[in-house]
Amino acid sequence: MKKLLLPLICFTLAFIPQKKTKVIFFGDSITQAGVNPGGYIVRVDSMCKKEGRGDQFEFIGAGIGGNKVYDLYLRMEDDVLAKTPDVVIIYIGVNDVWHKASSGTGTDADKFERFYNAILKKLYDRNIKVILCTPAAIGEKTDFSNQQDGDLNAYSTIIRNIAKKNNLPLIDLRNAFLAYNLKNNPENKDRGILTTDRVHLNARGNQLVADEMWKLLKGM
Repeated sequence: MKKLLLPLICFTLAFIPQKKTKVIFFGDSITQAGVNPGGYIVRVDSMCKKEGRGDQFEFIGAGIGGNKVYDLYLRMEDDVLAKTPDVVIIYIGVNDVWHKASSGTGTDADKFERFYNAILKKLYDRNIKVILCTPAAIGEKTDFSNQQDGDLNAYSTIIRNIAKKNNLPLIDLRNAFLAYNLKNNPENKDRGILTTDRVHLNARGNQLVADEMWKLLKGM
């Protein structure tokens, strides 16, 4: 009887659905567009399924246009924590910098860091894994003559330091975009290589972001 019972248990366990790793992409309009056809979240999902791992991951977009770091903090209870994710990818910072020039409503560097750390604390308290991303671009010129390059580099450094201090995985999109443009933007254009309007992603930009994110996620 015992000899028959063990194979039966193994057979039964093999057909029990395995819990998927729930990944939430938390950000602004770039992430909001990521769930649209051709968006980076859709592309991550496609690559995941193509590699035969569709039963291992669930991908959820939680992006809202115009959001800054404090907007993420204020809505994370409903848009993130209530959904009980296993992993949260934070992709924020563009509007915190961009809106300083466009509307005077950006986020000062010290406040940016404090809100970012406050978001992390809420996620730590729920034992949620976190992946950080640097903001990619506000203009694609490679000679650092884009208007917001100085601030964008500074805020990216803040995120890199937070990742290092907390031993968190980092997707350095700022460096990835610059490296791509150095190879593929010989005319030093401010848009049209990876973005449509200096900020929002075109097809190549969405694919680059998806590649960088999936490369890290599939190794977790």
